[in-house]
Amino acid sequence: MPPATLKPLLQELRAIYAEIEQRPLPRQCEMRTTCCHFRVTGKTPLVTKVEALLAAQGVRASGKKKLTPHPEDACPLLGKNGRCTIYAHRPFGCRTHFCAAAGGPYPRQHVADLIRRMEALDEKLGHRDGSRPFEAALEDALEEW
Repeated sequence: MPPATLKPLLQELRAIYAEIEQRPLPRQCEMRTTCCHFRVTGKTPLVTKVEALLAAQGVRASGKKKLTPHPEDACPLLGKNGRCTIYAHRPFGCRTHFCAAAGGPYPRQHVADLIRRMEALDEKLGHRDGSRPFEAALEDALEEW
């Protein structure tokens, strides 16, 4: 997809992310990284294609061209300092605490409208296969874009 076509979709995704920030729920996450240890927790965020493309943009902005495995079986974007290297570009699941350590995921009724909007962005991309595990979707996005 040409960057000019993708730009408004990424802007809309950022607007969705800004909206979730206006709907905070009480959580126990203060820069914890337990959720980032996907292979330990057995949970990984699912992402839409447009989310993977935005995350890929964050990876590229951090100076990387591809994912490298994390030595502690954590998200490959967890830096040595224990912080997310693409924090501003992190997916919706990370923003809504998909894992139990941070308080569990937001209730679906709290975010269903935003999820539908993200799915509509994927449809505009011609992607109708639904959400995918973060790492696989991000690797594909890095190759594509």
